[in-house]
Amino acid sequence: MLQRLRHAEIMRRVRFSGATSVRDLASQLGVSPSTIRRDLEVLDRDGTLRRVRGGALAGVDADADRPFAAVEVVDEQDKETVAARAAQLVADGDVILLDIGTTTMRLARRLRGRRVTVVTSSLAVLDVLRTDPAVELLLLGGMLRRTYHSLIGVLTEAALSQVVADRVFLGASGVRPDGQLVDTTLAEVPLKRAMISAARQVVLLVDRHKFPGTGALRVCGPEDIDVIVTNEGADAATLRNCAAAGAEVLLT
Repeated sequence: MLQRLRHAEIMRRVRFSGATSVRDLASQLGVSPSTIRRDLEVLDRDGTLRRVRGGALAGVDADADRPFAAVEVVDEQDKETVAARAAQLVADGDVILLDIGTTTMRLARRLRGRRVTVVTSSLAVLDVLRTDPAVELLLLGGMLRRTYHSLIGVLTEAALSQVVADRVFLGASGVRPDGQLVDTTLAEVPLKRAMISAARQVVLLVDRHKFPGTGALRVCGPEDIDVIVTNEGADAATLRNCAAAGAEVLLT
């Protein structure tokens, strides 16, 4: 089993039971106890669970299961300034991909009246732009994820394979200190990767609280990100690692 899939399964089991042991996880996943201990150390550093002697306890998984409306009101001003700066990167005539999330929804609001093409799996973006005659809006198909107002699954991935975009505006649960982009939701990770593959330029939109951030699942490395838009006050060491990998960092 790949490490990222093993981490996701560990988190699922810990959330279900509230606590679990190294011995039980090793038996259930068919790996050695030493492998599970290393996995738990990584997940503990990420903040997605709490490592304890002999096992792990459920930790705080920031936004994975919270409804969209609850996430929307968190750090509103930071998200607004990130969205405003990101809108300046969009040129008339652009074809852009908008990821799911509350920051990309705010960016969509700032694209009203612009002669652009927006491709998205976000129903929140659809709600913002559906009546705007200036914006050409393409909605990707898929299975409805009700809690987060988005479409997911193989149909969404298949539709993305037909898209060629100028840039994608990507969200994430967090950025690790080494610059790795991570997420907490297994179903969203392949879609983010497909969006990265479909765009000429990758722009990461994350507020300062996600530097460093948490998440058990790797989306991509810092070398895959062209531009990062975030707030003053984001962790400086993490931003330096991203810049060293080639990302342009824009602070608001």
